[in-house]
Formats: sequence, structure tokens, C-alpha cells
Amino acid sequence: MAASTTTADRAAAVSTSVQRTYRYLRIAIAGTVVVIFVAVAVAATTVGWLASVSDYFYTPARNAFVGALIAASLALVALSGRGAERALLDAAALFAPLIALVPTTLAPGTVPGVLVPCATRCFPPEFEADAANGVVTYLVVGGLTVVVALLLTALGQVSLSAVGFSLVVTATVLVGVGSFWLFARDAFLAQGHFVATIAFFGLFAAVAVLNAFPRRGAPPAPVFRVLYIAIAVALAGVLVVYIALLPQAGTHGLPIVLLAEAAALTLFFCFWVVQGIEKWDESDPSIVAASGAPA
Repeated sequence: MAASTTTADRAAAVSTSVQRTYRYLRIAIAGTVVVIFVAVAVAATTVGWLASVSDYFYTPARNAFVGALIAASLALVALSGRGAERALLDAAALFAPLIALVPTTLAPGTVPGVLVPCATRCFPPEFEADAANGVVTYLVVGGLTVVVALLLTALGQVSLSAVGFSLVVTATVLVGVGSFWLFARDAFLAQGHFVATIAFFGLFAAVAVLNAFPRRGAPPAPVFRVLYIAIAVALAGVLVVYIALLPQAGTHGLPIVLLAEAAALTLFFCFWVVQGIEKWDESDPSIVAASGAPA
């Protein structure tokens, strides 16, 4: 009887530990948005309101901005769960560092002291060395991650069926980033941040839809389904506005791109709050319930 009780207690303790881990990860991801907003607000007191959130990379908000996105990327990998949601979140985790490490283009005169040698928006040449360091580090670390994942798969510690799609996506993104960096660097610097941002938030719109209509496990309560659908639709709308108006960022008084990016970050924050509440007391609080296969 004592042995049986001890086993049951240990099982309960493990479940509680897993619950706490997932709760803290979701809270932490939502917290990265708070970090970005606070850093931008503080920087705005000295440089004013810029054309986009990403423009604050060129202000004292840079460290907090980059750190928050890297932290979010790591948390997404840890939290990704199983199934289609896992593949989407793993893919999103690939693009978050690119948003952080590849600066956006900038309109001339936007940030004092940053030289922009063009009439509209372009990449400040003085930051190319920073981007190069970030991209090369990204490629090396990404490559090592793939090697480690393959090694764990060969050792039987990770199921290839569980991570195979994520590995293919990772390798494809790494090859694509490396190729564009080597052979089309000017285009990469001009569009890399923009493409990574669209991909990141587009993936999250898809994740919200999958949470509203899960392929496995019990469907969410109606209130959560409505919230997930609303987040997905709103994110899609914000991305349309972002794509349409980014070329005009900094050319008129109203910072529409700044507002669009802030809206996308707010919806990202709301997603994790909603999911955190929905799955707060679940015994298996991962994205999709376990199917018996190793993760």
C-alpha cells in the first residue's frame, strides 16, 4: 500500500510539474509582448513615435526588442506540443529570430544619427555588419539544432514521425536564408525582416484556427473557439493592412504601420492568454493530447 501511494504521489507531482512548466511558458511568451511595448514606450519619450515598431531597433529599445523575440522563439520550441500545431509553432520559432536579427529598412531622417542613403525606405549600410553577424550565427546554431535532433532520433530518444516535418521545414528555411544571404544580399536586407514578420504572424493565424478546430482531442468550449477564430481573422486583416502599407511607412503623419504591428503583437499576446486560461488545469496541457508516440 505504501509503495502504491508513493507511486501515485510521484505521478501527481510529475503532472503538477508539467502543468506549471506549460503555464509559465505561456505566461512568458505573452510577457515578451509586454517587454517590447514597454521598451518602445520608453524609447518614444526620447525619439518620438516612429513609423513602425520595428524601427525602434535603431533606438535604445534594441536590446529589449531583440532579447524578447529570441526568448519567445525558445519558448515556442519548448511549448510546441504535438501534431500540426507543433509544426506551425516550430516554424514560427524559426522566423522570430530573423525578425530580431535582421533589422527593418528605415526612412531617411527617422532616427537621429542613423544615415539612410535613399529617398524612401532602405537598409542603413552601417548596420550590415550587425545583420551579417546575426544571420551567420542563426545559420550555425540552426544547423547544429538539426544535427542534434537527428542524433536524438538515431538514438531513439525522439520519434522521427513527431519531428520529421519540423526538421524538413527547418532545413528548408536555413537553406533559403543562407542562399539569399550569399547570392542576393541586397534583396535579403531590403525584404528579409518584412518577409519574416509576415511569415511569423501568418503562422500564428493558422495556429489560432487549428486551436479552434483541433484535429485530435476534444474541441474547445464555444467561448474559446469564438476567441480563437476572432484572433485568426483579426490577424489576417492586420497582415493585409501591414503588407499594403509598409512601403508607405514614414511617408505620412499617421503611423499606420506602427499601429498594425502593435495590433499584431496584441493579438499574439491575446492568443497566449486565451490558451493559457483554456489549458490552465489540463493534466496534459500540451497543444494536442498525447497519442502514445514519443515526442
